Amino acid sequence: MITFENKSFESLTNQEIFEMYQLRVSVFVVEQKCPYQEVDDTDLIATHILGKNEVGELIAYMRIYETSDTCWYIGRVIVKKEERQANYGRLLVEFGLSQISSGYLIKAQAQERLQRFYTSFGFQPVSEVYLEDNIPHIDMEFKKV
Repeated sequence: MITFENKSFESLTNQEIFEMYQLRVSVFVVEQKCPYQEVDDTDLIATHILGKNEVGELIAYMRIYETSDTCWYIGRVIVKKEERQANYGRLLVEFGLSQISSGYLIKAQAQERLQRFYTSFGFQPVSEVYLEDNIPHIDMEFKKV
């Protein structure tokens, strides 16, 4: 079982911040062998979507943030490795997208291997595949109606 909530950076507890960074670094830096500055200033303005199991452990996470009056960006979409077969990624993105009002353009910088996953939500590719931190990515977007 998983439950979701959204929080501004200021409303995150110290424990939630610790777990958020621990999860993100364990996957994006360690598992994917990609040394980069994982913690950035966007965390300060983003809405953080936390997916917790029945004992309150963070097992899924994403952040969303408004980049203009007409555009939102989703990123750092992640599910703990041991939980990836439970469909939590789909539930996480569905919840995150539900937090964005209709009429907005929503953008994502997706790993190429997840293109079909994002397409299933209505995203369409808007770039060629390119390397970001040595991992193939593609820019995707869709208009929420």
